[in-house]
Amino acid sequence: MLTINVVTIFPDFFTTPLALSIPSRAAAAGSVAYNVVDLRDYTHDRHRTVDDYPYGGGPGMVMKPDPFFEAVESLGASAPIVLLSPRGRRFEQADAIRFAAGSELTLLCGHYKDVDQRVADHLATEELSLGDFVVSGGEVAALAIIDATARLLPGAMSDLESAYGDSFYEGRGISAPSYTRPPDFRGHVVPEILLSGDHAKIAAWKKDQER
Repeated sequence: MLTINVVTIFPDFFTTPLALSIPSRAAAAGSVAYNVVDLRDYTHDRHRTVDDYPYGGGPGMVMKPDPFFEAVESLGASAPIVLLSPRGRRFEQADAIRFAAGSELTLLCGHYKDVDQRVADHLATEELSLGDFVVSGGEVAALAIIDATARLLPGAMSDLESAYGDSFYEGRGISAPSYTRPPDFRGHVVPEILLSGDHAKIAAWKKDQER
């Protein structure tokens, strides 16, 4: 079973998404357990402070290192420990496959302007990003990674083979376009090859349509 730890200042952000659809089915099947940790539980002042002003000045607030270190140490977490960060390498399908094959994954969700660099340098084992854009916090990225990983686990999908035929799986590009009934919708027709029943030609067409 895969245990996914999520360290965040917004634990409620994950309550509904992890209780729905594929992430929920993977958990019900016993393939994954979600452990959402409130970072503020690892602060030691009455305001439960997780951020402070940046050294050297500048706008925005920086998340302090100590709550992250204490949270991960309390978990006894082992690699991979992933900091969600715009500085990180772009998350890919190969990462989801790697995470799904493991027994533990810990996701650290930043917020505010930045996270103290010592978290990246001395706590996280890797940094990952969804792409070259900025969202309000690491929670959005964490949910995307959880979903991409959980759907590869036994029991997550009624047809696990469907996941293996997805775009980007094992080096393939974007998969071919898909069609279903009716064959003619408002004059827009399904490609004849898909209605031919010739499986070899259909497979060749799909391969040709990948990009």
